[in-house]
Amino acid sequence: MDGGARVTGTIRYWAAAKAAAGTAEEPYLAATLAEALAAARARHAGRPRLLQVLDHCSYLVDGEQVGSREHAGVALTEGGTVEILPPFAGG
Repeated sequence: MDGGARVTGTIRYWAAAKAAAGTAEEPYLAATLAEALAAARARHAGRPRLLQVLDHCSYLVDGEQVGSREHAGVALTEGGTVEILPPFAGG
């Protein structure tokens, strides 16, 4: 998605992602999921464990699973929520 308007919302980290980020949530200013994740990676560049965990996470945007969709094509909404869910042990 090129040229989409940037919106504000909240990124929520769960389980190992939360521990690696050192926070449960933080704001985003982005047009797409790819842009929000790139900003989170830049913001947490000094936390290599988080950068590693993000490569293995599942994502929900406003409660909807992203699945295999290209992150650059997942538009974010004003006041929306991005949930970052690492793989959970045992299922």
